[in-house]
Order: sequence, then C-alpha cells, then structure tokens
Amino acid sequence: MLQMMAISAPVPPGEEFGQHRPGDTGLPRFWKQLVGFRRHDGMEYRCVATSVAGFVQQLVSCYLPHGYWFYVSGIIPPGKDPAVTDEKLIAKYGIGVSRTSRARRKSVGIANVHYIRYGRRFLLLATHGFHPFFDDEAKNIRDVRRIPIKFDGYSISVARGGFLRKPKDGGLPVRDEKWRVRVQIEAEMYKGLRAYFEDIALYRTAERLAAELADLPFEPYAPVRRQLLNVVRYINERRHAARLEPVGFSALRYRRRIVRPFGTVEMTPGTVSKIVKAAGE
Repeated sequence: MLQMMAISAPVPPGEEFGQHRPGDTGLPRFWKQLVGFRRHDGMEYRCVATSVAGFVQQLVSCYLPHGYWFYVSGIIPPGKDPAVTDEKLIAKYGIGVSRTSRARRKSVGIANVHYIRYGRRFLLLATHGFHPFFDDEAKNIRDVRRIPIKFDGYSISVARGGFLRKPKDGGLPVRDEKWRVRVQIEAEMYKGLRAYFEDIALYRTAERLAAELADLPFEPYAPVRRQLLNVVRYINERRHAARLEPVGFSALRYRRRIVRPFGTVEMTPGTVSKIVKAAGE
C-alpha cells in the first residue's frame, strides 16, 4: 500500500543505502511527483518474454545499459495466475508509462522501474532515485554490480570495462572506466559443461563433438564465446595427446540471434543491423 513513508534511494557500490525521512528537505516536492504512481498512461506495457534468448536480450540491450541496476527476483507460485501478478506489480509501481513520463521522473530524481517475466520467473528492476520500490522491497533488493542475475544457466552482471585497445602509435593500454553489461555462462554450469566435454573428448568423433557444441543453447555474447572457445581447446588438448582429429573452432556460433523479446518471430536483417549498431557490438 502506497503510504507516506521514508523513501530509500540507492547509492553507488561501497556505500550504504541512504534514508530520506519525511522531514528531509526536498521530500515534499518528490512526494507530489509520486502521487498517482498506481495509475498508468493507458498504454500497453509488454513484459512477458517468449524465450530465454529474448529475456536475456531485453535485459542486456534495453534495461541494464540504462541504469536499471537494482533488482528483485521472484517466482510466481504454482496455482497463481501470472497475468494477475503482472497487472498487480505494474499498477503498484507505476511501471506502464511512456518514455516521456520516465524522462520527467528522472529529471526530478525519481527512480524508474521495469518488470519482465519468463514463465513464472520475474524481475523488477529500478534505477537510482526516490521510489516506494526501495521501501517495499528493501530486504530483497540486489545490485547487479555486486550480485549477478542468474537465469537459465546465464550469469548477467554490470562491471567496469577492462582495457581499451592500445593506441596505434604505441603506449600503455587505457583502462575502460565505463560500466559494461557482461553475460557469461554461470560458473557451476560452465564447470559442468567443461567436465562433460573433457569426459567424452576421446569417445566421440570430431563431427559428433562439433554437433553437440553447436546445439548448446547459449547465445554467443563475447564472454560466452571465450568460455566456449576454451572448452574446444580443452577437448583438443585431450584429442591431441591421443592423436585424434581435432574439433574445429567453426563448430561454434559467433553471431548471436536478434529476436523479438515479446514475440516469436526473428527480426529482419535491416532491423538486426540497426540494433547491433546501437548496442555497439
């Protein structure tokens, strides 16, 4: 229930969550903006992903790069209608609003919230700012810069970039200080994959191993590609010692599919190129 209460605003890693009490300067102005959060603009808010790839793509391309770093993960229990939960949460946190409304909220220091669900698993994601979300969900909120989102074998986090390419004229590499979204195969899942392929490396033909690698369900984001390339190297180390034919690196997929997160049809090549260019991939 939306009540007049202390509204918590998250702060960068390394600091504690700050508290803003009703007597604090500036709160009334924010509170006026918060009135009516339960209403929405009457627009359709699409939140039900139709595939794992679409769920991950929406997080990686649309939410996390725009500062939706604070999240709550939940599972809708059996016997409960997911659509009812969708409507309840969207109304409770004023999620179904236009881009211009989100921009106005951001300009006065109010957080924005997004909601996405696949099957019975859902995520609520919020930006920095004032919002009842931070009080209602205080015990369950996680920061994706500290605790990755784990979903269907993926580990999704936000971290500082590594190093940029060295200047052409030489010199030391420059550290990338921007926050970057990082998608990997979750650690335990990766260890299991590696152990499995090392175990069968000597008992399958190169063609059969290549087919199994090609069938892996993970989209080849850059960190995922590096993990799978290492799996192929481990396979070939064992096969080389036994003088068996190596598995070609061409067995792996190097370009990820761009899908419609809330639909089942893949996008046209023209749309794909625009999204890839916008994402900087």
